[in-house]
Amino acid sequence: MNYLLGAFKPACNISITFSDGKNRKQVPMKKENGQTALVPLFQSQETLSGKVCIEPYQGKKVEHNGVKVELLGQIEMYFDRGNFYDFTSLVRELDVPGDIYERKTYPFEFPTVYGVNVRLRYVLKVTVTRGYAGSIFEYQEFMVRNYAPPPPINNSIKMEVGIEDCLHIEFEYNKSKYHLKDVILGKIYFLLVRIKMKNMDLEIRRRESTGAGANTHVETETLAKFELMDGTPVRGESIPVRLFLAPYDLTPTHRNINNKFSVKYYLNLVLVDEEDRRYFKQQEITLYRLKEDTSS
Repeated sequence: MNYLLGAFKPACNISITFSDGKNRKQVPMKKENGQTALVPLFQSQETLSGKVCIEPYQGKKVEHNGVKVELLGQIEMYFDRGNFYDFTSLVRELDVPGDIYERKTYPFEFPTVYGVNVRLRYVLKVTVTRGYAGSIFEYQEFMVRNYAPPPPINNSIKMEVGIEDCLHIEFEYNKSKYHLKDVILGKIYFLLVRIKMKNMDLEIRRRESTGAGANTHVETETLAKFELMDGTPVRGESIPVRLFLAPYDLTPTHRNINNKFSVKYYLNLVLVDEEDRRYFKQQEITLYRLKEDTSS
């Protein structure tokens, strides 16, 4: 689809194709209008290459002041919908000023694509620069995913929480870093129970922050809620934890992307007594994507 500034009709058709477009995996991406479209998927460190084809309509010539293709990586802020902030911008000049009389093809290549999958927008933008007639644009969106090997060190999480003379519990999770299809294993130990409990839940919370300083906007969302216990436990009781991550809509953890965007995950242990008072303890965990996670 062509985008034209001004009231002039487009003088040409512009198409963008990737070198391995027929064999490259397509993944769904939600558009601004709420609809879903399939876009090509790339991994970090891959080379992005292909061709731009410009074809004048009905044999007319296209006068231009240059043709270029741009690789853009953009962040959209929660509090500033519709405006994108570039964190990657690479430009390749495809043609010098001149005329195009017939179909013309330009190869392009951007080596080692970098990116993260955190509600970012990646797009190839082709511009045919023109004067009074209005410049012509063509866009091709795509997705980039980072993969990570299992961490060499993955310590368990052990903590004690409680209320003096009323409640004392220990909780332990088998590790602090999980891949997106992992299982959280652990145990909750009750060392002292002098209040009547209604239930205990384990939540997965995602905290996304955008901006910096006074303009920082934080949004926290509970993605999963798993009931561990119903009723009051006895002293010395141990409650097992077994929570599968695969069913939930998770992304890898990302910290301070271009000083504008962070995504963190927390395990939130919530206890509710019979008077509906809530006691909770929150622990941050790290999520990463294994290369085998090609289905998400």
